[in-house]
Amino acid sequence: MSSDKKDKTKSNKVGAGIALGVGVGLAIGASMGNIGAGLAVGIALGIAFGVSMQKKRRL
Repeated sequence: MSSDKKDKTKSNKVGAGIALGVGVGLAIGASMGNIGAGLAVGIALGIAFGVSMQKKRRL
């Protein structure tokens, strides 16, 4: 697999993680009454999830 294709796959996984994190964060934030905090937590969890998916694939 070429290096360019690997880079795209990495960014897709992190991007998907962020998208999922935003959705979950908004739901948590709305239930707590603080959408900003929920969104920040969701984005952080989404990035962590995307990076972990990316690293699992590399092994």
